[in-house]
Amino acid sequence: MDKNIQIATVGGGCFWCTEAVFQELKGVESVVSGYSGGNAPGHPTYREICSGLTGHAEVIQITFNTDIISYEELLIIFMTTHDPTTLNRQGADKGTQYRSVIFYHDDAQKKIAEDVLKAMATYYEDPIVTELSPLEVFYKAEDYHQDYYKNNKEQGYCNFVITPKLVKLRKLYADKLE
Repeated sequence: MDKNIQIATVGGGCFWCTEAVFQELKGVESVVSGYSGGNAPGHPTYREICSGLTGHAEVIQITFNTDIISYEELLIIFMTTHDPTTLNRQGADKGTQYRSVIFYHDDAQKKIAEDVLKAMATYYEDPIVTELSPLEVFYKAEDYHQDYYKNNKEQGYCNFVITPKLVKLRKLYADKLE
């Protein structure tokens, strides 16, 4: 892998939402929806994740070019496009699978994430509850979850939940968008 290409893994509620946000950014090579942070043996299914019994979070893996966008910038965008102060919940989505989480890939990412979490705390009235954990295993979600917003823009959830997130993203980060 090119030395300027890195991978970030984050979860901020439904992966359909976070995937759509990060697909808009300059320097993002790919975004893959999946699962991480659980304890079930083998590759978990969406149905198992939704039960809340596996401990996995819905996450995305972002492959990005650090010459164009930094890990720190990705985390700041992540922290401002979901609510990092609600435990195991984003909007109407409730359960540990919807928790706010940053899975770091190495010590450098861990340090940057710690710094971003500390800096972002001053922007929120309530305490940030974003989990910070080492990435152990990432499982790619089923194919129908990939590019969900791009393929289902007219679906109700997309219209009422994802589109407003993208409007906010475009207002806050116009200079970072494709």
